[in-house]
Amino acid sequence: MKKIKIGVIGAGRIGKVHVATLMQSVPEADVIALSDINIISARELAQKFGIKTVTTDYQEIIQHPDVEAVVICSPTDTHTQYIIEAARAGKHIFCEKPVDLSLDLIKKAINAVFKAGVKFMVGFNRRFDPNFLKIKTMVEEGKIGKPHVLKITSRDPAPPPAEYSAVSGGMFLDMTIHDFDMARYIVGSEVVEVFTKAAVLVDPEIGKAGDVDTAIITLTFANGAIGVIDNSRKAVYGYDQRLEIFGSEGMINADNNYPETHRYYSKKGVTKSLPLNFFMERYTQSYVNEMITFCNLLRDKIQSVVSCDDGLKSVAIALAAKKSYLENRPVKLSEIKY
Repeated sequence: MKKIKIGVIGAGRIGKVHVATLMQSVPEADVIALSDINIISARELAQKFGIKTVTTDYQEIIQHPDVEAVVICSPTDTHTQYIIEAARAGKHIFCEKPVDLSLDLIKKAINAVFKAGVKFMVGFNRRFDPNFLKIKTMVEEGKIGKPHVLKITSRDPAPPPAEYSAVSGGMFLDMTIHDFDMARYIVGSEVVEVFTKAAVLVDPEIGKAGDVDTAIITLTFANGAIGVIDNSRKAVYGYDQRLEIFGSEGMINADNNYPETHRYYSKKGVTKSLPLNFFMERYTQSYVNEMITFCNLLRDKIQSVVSCDDGLKSVAIALAAKKSYLENRPVKLSEIKY
């Protein structure tokens, strides 16, 4: 079968993950072009995987005659521009989350995608994690009856630099946005109200940059279910990613992933290994499943499973959470004009 020729924009941390995934684990894909303003980083990555076209100019990726699809892994403030230009060039698009920090700009990107008739997918990789996929399937099968309570724990092993917080849109738009998407996905209902309590408990520099590093967020869903998300930028024991959903007929939960499953029992107690340390290790399979899904979308085997609308709604919830924190009150999603 002819391989899908892909161009990647951005050779940073997530760009490296996607290039490695596409070249090593997705037989249908072939990354033929790569761009990054850091040409040294781009060349090192290209050399590792035999990518022929390497450039600092993203337009060379978009205008490349052989590139069929573009994977956008650049900083968030470039996403809308790159999406619009790629759509106009007739390229299919995969874009990392968030699509943008502005709802108006996201709408412009969506309009460009629909006008061009190209396929589009947002990078909410956690939907493709085997643990969470199993929970989603069981909820859809009615195994827990009517969903009542959702609990998501998402804690990073270490905080980002404060300067990153200043440009990323803050924790709600950069980190918790994954949890907002997971909440909608697992419960199968839209969020109608958000109430946030947050603080700076990990790194004072993050607070000086105008962000928070610890939060409890309560969600109310249209179907009556209630959700709670707890976030921290620093869990000393590793990457903490757990989920539980409780309903009228039962409960399902997913624990952390571990490098192995040993338990050591002694007179001092019971010990085991710490969870996998960060997202590159914890979500390796989810990135593979995500890119296989993107290729299946391009082959017309499936409809889009993470759509433009999903990208828009996750940002709307994040903005509602931020507004709730700043105003210390519950915020209805109807207050966020999208």
